Amino acid sequence: MGDILSNYNVLGAFWVTIQLSVLAAIGSLLIGTVVAIMRVSPVAVLRGLGTAYVNIIRNTPLTLLMVFSVLGLSLLLGLQISEQASTNAYWWAVIMLSVYHAAFVCEALRSGVNTIPAGQAEAARSIGLTFAQSLREVLLPQAFRGAIAPLGSTLIALIKNTTVAALILGATEAAGTLSKITENEGAQLPIFFLFALGFVLLTLPLGVLFTSMSQRLAVKR
Repeated sequence: MGDILSNYNVLGAFWVTIQLSVLAAIGSLLIGTVVAIMRVSPVAVLRGLGTAYVNIIRNTPLTLLMVFSVLGLSLLLGLQISEQASTNAYWWAVIMLSVYHAAFVCEALRSGVNTIPAGQAEAARSIGLTFAQSLREVLLPQAFRGAIAPLGSTLIALIKNTTVAALILGATEAAGTLSKITENEGAQLPIFFLFALGFVLLTLPLGVLFTSMSQRLAVKR
């Protein structure tokens, strides 16, 4: 196994996985927050668009989104993010991971909003706060606190789903590197265990952290 580790950049592959996870986590949080606001909006059209986004994206396989981004959007429609193929594939992977997991972030935040007593929103309206002000001052702060646990689960799922990016990134990230090693060197249990351990080290501390945060930051009713 020592020869394999010296011939393949395993640490570099996991570093790409970490980069994908961080960038996609930020993107999905931003998109998911916007969609969650749309879903709780008093405007029926916005609620409909938010609901359609969640239903369509959640029921579309991430693999299909990855392939569509490169073959459909990039090659057929010419939506190139970069002239370099590897960089183009990398950013499409980030975008599709963000778009896909934003639907789950949205539902996590919406569940957090649903834990807030209706009287608080009514009280906000009664003192003259607009919908945007109510969101900023009352609803979203409590929604984020109430959604810590499901947001943590979504982040962990995102990290594991970066393996799907191997379809368009090749051997630059962890799953692609494992596939290349297996193809060139044959299937070896120690290598599989090594990569499995890598993902455990990425996800297990996050699970512990978010569980602790959800307990400490829970909104007291």
